[in-house]
Amino acid sequence: MAVKDIINHSPKRRALLQGIAAGASALASRARGASFPRLSDKPEIPGGIRQTSPQRIRKGDMIYRRLGRTGLLISEISLGGSPLPDERLLYRLLERGVNYLDTSDSYENGNVERMTGRVIKTLGRDKVYVHGRFHLLGPWTEASIIASVEGSMRRLATDYVDILGIHGVEKPEHLTDERILGAFEKLKSRGLYRFRGLTCHLNQRTVIPTAVECGLYDMVQVGYNVFDIQETEKEVKTYSDYLGESGIRKLIDLCRSKDIGVTAMKVLKIGGRRQALTPEQTASGGLYPAMLKWALENEHLAAVVTEILNEEQMEQDLSAVGQKLTVSERRMLYAHVAANVRDYCHFCGSCQSDCPAGIPTADISRSLVYAESYEKTSRAAAAYRSSLGENFAVATAAEAPNSARRTTSAAKARFLTCGDCGACERACPYGLPVRTRTRRAAALFA
Repeated sequence: MAVKDIINHSPKRRALLQGIAAGASALASRARGASFPRLSDKPEIPGGIRQTSPQRIRKGDMIYRRLGRTGLLISEISLGGSPLPDERLLYRLLERGVNYLDTSDSYENGNVERMTGRVIKTLGRDKVYVHGRFHLLGPWTEASIIASVEGSMRRLATDYVDILGIHGVEKPEHLTDERILGAFEKLKSRGLYRFRGLTCHLNQRTVIPTAVECGLYDMVQVGYNVFDIQETEKEVKTYSDYLGESGIRKLIDLCRSKDIGVTAMKVLKIGGRRQALTPEQTASGGLYPAMLKWALENEHLAAVVTEILNEEQMEQDLSAVGQKLTVSERRMLYAHVAANVRDYCHFCGSCQSDCPAGIPTADISRSLVYAESYEKTSRAAAAYRSSLGENFAVATAAEAPNSARRTTSAAKARFLTCGDCGACERACPYGLPVRTRTRRAAALFA
């Protein structure tokens, strides 16, 4: 079936849509009250690279995939921690086979780490893999990184984390910075982590290849979702234009070539939050499970990391385990992409790097997503302020004087002035209205 027979494309956009594969499978019934899977039951070899671990195994109703050269077999539906569900639901998720918890020292002011610590204490350290992370905030140093990780260990009430990662790497040079590597080495000598990792929200096209080439990291967590079926409006000529050719799939393949494990975040993209769905979107299991199935079609992914905050979400997400997309689900996903792609930012960073005024357009776009999609208003405002540093807003040259007069601390207010040159939009591989989004954020957070 031709793509044009599935959806009507926007006249301003082309979409790279894969062919629809036949073969539907009914969702398997889920057993309740399963025992906690012991990590010691997984076929691991202590120390070194666990090349003998299988790529995937089924245990009960959960499928576990190998996280690259770590050899860890993690649940293909894993749990993000921003925030975690309440403890009762968290225990149920672990009973259902989830064995990988994603944490960070910034989540819920450390409360995510504290809850994870209580779970570890109750169930035993061998019941769950923990991915802990530290941020590069303020004038960070080797000592500040070590202190941050020590604080996380206290809150987690554990002697080690399975993966210690850098949270939100945006600059590839950070991956080989001697302060970071020094902290990693000292923490490793104390046995505080087993493997190194990183997450990347922005500028993945330069950060991920650097992580692969330097050989210092065992896993990466990247944004990957059904919007990566989209083709750009620009001709693809070089590898650096990978986003235009096939989304982030080539980067995942690159990681695979060096046996670096990959987990996916930002998989459930319907404007971010779990919205009420139309009857069509719930007719065959729902849009959310279909999104998870689409991501898990990529066998080079070890897991999708998702927030699960109530029982409905738990059933939606776990229903995707081991299942394949049906024809109708794939058609539904493509229609969703066509309808929403005009305002979807991939956070590739192209607009930001080409802005002559130095406006952090990609960072601002992310703060807008937090506010409008995830409904995390305080986090959105903090992200906006952080992205601008000492600046308080973005304004056009004509707007800046009036904006300053409206500011209570006008003497301290400084503005990044947008010259309205359009360089950001010319640089965007996806043709997004970058200037409109930047001004919308400025108005929202003024």
